[in-house]
Amino acid sequence: MVAKIEKLVHIPVDHVHIEGMLKLPDNAKGIVLFAHGSGSSRHSPRNNYVANVLHDSGIGTLLMDLLTPEEDTDYQTRFDIPLLTQRLLIVTSWVWEDALTKNLPVGYFGASTGAAAALQAAAASGKEIRAVVSRGGRPDLAGQRSLGHVTCPTLLLVGGWDDVVIELNREAYACMNCEKELSIIPNATHLFEEPGTLEEVARQATAWFVRHLEPLQKQD
Repeated sequence: MVAKIEKLVHIPVDHVHIEGMLKLPDNAKGIVLFAHGSGSSRHSPRNNYVANVLHDSGIGTLLMDLLTPEEDTDYQTRFDIPLLTQRLLIVTSWVWEDALTKNLPVGYFGASTGAAAALQAAAASGKEIRAVVSRGGRPDLAGQRSLGHVTCPTLLLVGGWDDVVIELNREAYACMNCEKELSIIPNATHLFEEPGTLEEVARQATAWFVRHLEPLQKQD
């Protein structure tokens, strides 16, 4: 499905602007905000692949860079989870206020360190965020307190050959009290480059969002 709306957006945060690509299929049933990992960007072929599968199921996407190119060259900034979280929350507020997206239920898709930011932002937003999916993420970096406050359904996807990250995801999973699932993709390394593994990530992520991004209740 070709997105009906495709728009480059610039969202002011702090003293900079976040650049993102907003794509909405016709009659979108929700929107997923992508929080990329350290050293990645909104041009990530893996996340763009997942986004295209979401479009085919009628879900819009916003792929954005939470750091400027200059900030992303700083290793410490890449792992500044509070900063990434703050910016994701600002972007989320923008989505709730923009005429094109304000009526759409919102989910988060986080990769690597972006997963920690997504979970911290979900914890801060409560039931306003409908679902989170983590791909090869570091949810442990969100911290036990934030993990315990996440209320939305959360899916953790990890490659079966990504041993260290599997254990970190299991530790984070144990801290969470929401509806949750830890899915280990067989024969996959951290980047899901093996044949068929990224397709399985996209399939499970899309099913999760389709299930949980229900229409908002209209206010009288």
